[in-house]
Amino acid sequence: MKSKLLAALSISISLLSSVPSHGQTQFLNSASTPDEAPVMSSFFDEEEEENDSSSVYAPDGRRWDEIPDFEAVGFALDTIVDLPPLPKYFFRPAVYVSFDFPDSMKFDDKIFSGRPELRWIEEVNVGQRSMNDMRYNLFFKTPEIVKYNIAFLPEAPKFYQSEIDPLKHKIEIRESITGPDNRTTLVAEEVKKRHWIRNFSASLQFSQAYVSPNWYQGGNNNLNLLGQLYYNVKLNQEFHPNLLVDFTSQYKLGLNSAPDDSLRNYSISEDLLQINGKIGIKAAKRWYYSFTGQFKTQLLNSYTSNTRNLRSAFLSPGEFIGGFGMTYNYANAKKTFTFDASLDPISYNLKICTNSRLDETAYGIKEGKSTVSTYGCQAVFNMFWQMASNISLRSYFSFFSDFGNAQADWQNTLQFDINRFLTTKIFADLRYDTMGVAAEGTKWKKLQVKELLSIGFTYKFSSI
Repeated sequence: MKSKLLAALSISISLLSSVPSHGQTQFLNSASTPDEAPVMSSFFDEEEEENDSSSVYAPDGRRWDEIPDFEAVGFALDTIVDLPPLPKYFFRPAVYVSFDFPDSMKFDDKIFSGRPELRWIEEVNVGQRSMNDMRYNLFFKTPEIVKYNIAFLPEAPKFYQSEIDPLKHKIEIRESITGPDNRTTLVAEEVKKRHWIRNFSASLQFSQAYVSPNWYQGGNNNLNLLGQLYYNVKLNQEFHPNLLVDFTSQYKLGLNSAPDDSLRNYSISEDLLQINGKIGIKAAKRWYYSFTGQFKTQLLNSYTSNTRNLRSAFLSPGEFIGGFGMTYNYANAKKTFTFDASLDPISYNLKICTNSRLDETAYGIKEGKSTVSTYGCQAVFNMFWQMASNISLRSYFSFFSDFGNAQADWQNTLQFDINRFLTTKIFADLRYDTMGVAAEGTKWKKLQVKELLSIGFTYKFSSI
């Protein structure tokens, strides 16, 4: 029987060596208390062997002295609960993983309940709490000795697991594949190529003034409205670097209250439908062989104040300019500045006047005709500059000459975005025409100027 006892005690000592020092102390101290003695003593206490049947007979009903020593050791192991393996971070350099709150247990809190059947799990909890305290003190009270952080490691560290073999009296440490693997868990959707880039904006600007009848300086009430539609579509050069395709269409309509006009309550200050197009094939780094076209007209009838004399109408006048040449295209890396310059030495100009109530000769058309064609050269410059996150400048300049007469248009729009829908715009348009008619009572003839400052609502849409 002594040999059985020695074998069981040797196994218990080997198991006890795997428990932390704090847990071992509690375990050994418990053996000095009779009511809290380890459960294994009930099988090998010789003093109670004759009075307690559990000390004489093994669990299978045989007497202990009839069981071979190797089988007695097996029964003794059945009464011992395996302790959990030591934490993996005790077998590698200290690596910070995550924040843990300190143990909230107070010093005077009761650790053991005094119930023998729960003694084994309470001892395990004491050992686990001691290891957690050690880890907390290491990471948060002495961070200078923790050299590694799992968040900054180039790859996931290896995890290890210890296995205790009491028969061989050894602890085996093996790598455990518990970390994330390199397999893809999410499948990204295929991104479709966007061959065309579109931009759209619609705005309604207005200005208003009210003057009371007794205002000492006099004056008239007025209300000004300006609506604008803008649409641009161009070929994405990221996928088509050797092609240049760009089309822009816009329509602007400006209405003013006309208190001095006895025939109408409003007058038209702006009525412009304009379509610009450009197609090119790459010739050098930023140069393209290109065709540039422009068409513009108005849609509504406009009259001279206090008369029924027609000033302009649909396709009266209307104008188309097209030419072949070279185009220089530039855009910075952030796409906040773009610039196009087209030089067309071979250009065609068509002027139209289809309304018989208008004098077609004022547009260079022979009397009785509705169109006139001329040939010459043209230059077109188009620039967009995003000056700040809420300030942008768009400028368009075109020049055409038939080597006898010349005309130039320069359109500028400076936009201030107050928020997503509210904007302030400054429109400044200049036009030079050698065939211009002088205004009555002024010296203005070839040069024409128009400027408007307004605030209003804007809606934008873009495919990028």
